[in-house]
Amino acid sequence: MHRPTNLRQLRESGWVSRSVKQEIRENFLRTLSAGEELFPGIIGYQDTVIPEINIALLAGHDMLFLGEKGQAKSRLMRSIVQFLDEAIPYIDIPGAPLHDDPYRPISRVGREFVASNEEENVPIGWWQRADRYAERLAPGTKFADIIGEIDPARLVGGVSMSAEEALHFGLIPRMHRGIFAMNELPELDELVQVGLFNILEERDVQIRGYPIKFDLDIVLLFSANPSTFNRSGKVIPQLKDRIGSVIHTHYPRDRDLGIQIMEQEAAIDVTRDGRVVVPYFMREIIEQVTIQARKSKYIDQQSGVSARFSIANYRTLVASALHRSVVLGESPAVPRISDMAHLLSSSLGKLELDLMGSHQMSERQVLDAVIAEAIKVVFDEYVQEHGLAELANLFARGVKIEVGDMLPSTHYAQRLQRVPPVWDKAFEVNASQEPAIRASCVEFVLAGLHAMDKISRAQHHGRISYEF
Repeated sequence: MHRPTNLRQLRESGWVSRSVKQEIRENFLRTLSAGEELFPGIIGYQDTVIPEINIALLAGHDMLFLGEKGQAKSRLMRSIVQFLDEAIPYIDIPGAPLHDDPYRPISRVGREFVASNEEENVPIGWWQRADRYAERLAPGTKFADIIGEIDPARLVGGVSMSAEEALHFGLIPRMHRGIFAMNELPELDELVQVGLFNILEERDVQIRGYPIKFDLDIVLLFSANPSTFNRSGKVIPQLKDRIGSVIHTHYPRDRDLGIQIMEQEAAIDVTRDGRVVVPYFMREIIEQVTIQARKSKYIDQQSGVSARFSIANYRTLVASALHRSVVLGESPAVPRISDMAHLLSSSLGKLELDLMGSHQMSERQVLDAVIAEAIKVVFDEYVQEHGLAELANLFARGVKIEVGDMLPSTHYAQRLQRVPPVWDKAFEVNASQEPAIRASCVEFVLAGLHAMDKISRAQHHGRISYEF
């Protein structure tokens, strides 16, 4: 479609100037009326978080997304970009500091150019939707970064310090007619927080005592962790008061939702060529590890346990199975409990220990305890539904079974010649046909029986032995 290239063509096209909040509101209402998905890729918030965002958008509020790490706060902020127009016109002239509205320019350069030129001589450019969003992480952010600073080079050139031309504008003024997001608001320097007062309330800026009366048109979004946002002195009360809506995020309310998020974000094609098969009980265990970590007294719960914990662990689990598959020439690659020995590498840095509750336990010890509890929880569910505890009777007393992430699947098949009928009922995978799947099922049952104190367990040189 041909777009106007000068101001006269723009007027003749019938284009109507709107504030960015009006633009978002109208486009949002259109999407809502059409029954389209409002926030693609967001799982588990349909009845909680999303309705609150919808109301805030309709109310024209600036928003604060309040939640622990890994709760999709940044993704939610970025998703609001979809409700902007595909592109909007601006005065496209050299030296213009902002993307001025052609009908209502707020910069002196823009106003004077429009006033001194015929409309057909005012060039129009088009600002794309994706470019109208800017995001900044609060730690280390200076006043000049997001508000602006006086440019010494322009003063040397003879420009008055109180003139608009003497200023180098920061991100917020440059996002006039767009969206600006600040992550981790409580970590923002107090001086910068003060600088946000007028922008939120009056939509103008003040740099080094010189007020610049800009009618800024912008949507401001923030994110914060409750433990820091609610701490006295971290966020100035006047700034809190100026934020229109606080959107509370949360972790998945049930395990199946967590698994959906984990699989979506891990983006692993486990069905390609049938090369990888991940039994559902292994997905349940990986997500249950995260759930147990969020309950553990040894882990700092104020910091939270991110969804990235599950995602990274799931990728590690699949990678370990693929590694074994390639080295041993087995197909398909099927993750086992023993593959979880590698989770430490993907868990480091994602768990913050509670120094009071951990009693000097190492991260490995805490993770091992969390994994053991997760296996027990999941196995207990399978026992209640399918009676898997009876499987202990399949193994003769005095038998010792060794497991390991690099043991061939045939090793397990030799130990379990007859696949019990209950397995094909209990597991969504067919253990009777694939040795690799059988190996995964065997390890799950062995680990579960150990968790129920039915069998003993010993570890030597990276391999684990279960004894009946």
